[in-house]
Amino acid sequence: MENESENIKAKRGGYREGSGRKTGTGKFQEPTKVIRVPTSQEPVIADFLEAYARKQQTNDHKIDIDAVGDFILPLLHQKTIHIPLFNSKVPAGFPSPADDHVETRLSPNDYLIEQVDATFFVTIQGYSMVDAGLIPGDKAVVDRSKLAYVGDIVLAIVDGEFTIKTLGRSKDGSPLLLPANKSGEYKPIEVKKHMHVEIWGVVTGSFRKYK
Repeated sequence: MENESENIKAKRGGYREGSGRKTGTGKFQEPTKVIRVPTSQEPVIADFLEAYARKQQTNDHKIDIDAVGDFILPLLHQKTIHIPLFNSKVPAGFPSPADDHVETRLSPNDYLIEQVDATFFVTIQGYSMVDAGLIPGDKAVVDRSKLAYVGDIVLAIVDGEFTIKTLGRSKDGSPLLLPANKSGEYKPIEVKKHMHVEIWGVVTGSFRKYK
């Protein structure tokens, strides 16, 4: 009876080579271990792990984020500057400074910014939007008060990364974030259910310095 009991135990338990979950086959594609955490912190840790999993999926699918940088707010109480706007149609060169050539005076602040409290600037990085006139180093003007429509250039956050793309729509109606680069190096970002995507604002303009 004793030998028979030992044989039953051996069949029911114990380590068997090749058994159990394979390393790297779980949700996070890496080894895991059990830890003890406070009950109150369980939702926080669960949210963190979910965000981590989305980030991994983004990297696995090699999404062209082409992130932006240098978030800058406009000055709220700066002195308005009005610069002459000439009505000359000369394709190159500088028009005569005579008064009869001055159509009006233009304030760069008023021209670029509609809602100062909802506007900020971001610096373009990468070349995914060059065909829309946005090149690295340009400052894009982003207005958070505007509602984004298909065809607008928008600042979006995709799984924790900011990017500027054109808002589009696929045949099935799901959102797309489209690059503007004919080289083919950048692919449209298809918004999937597992992704966290949010439109942060509409790009209403841009400016750059040449020297």
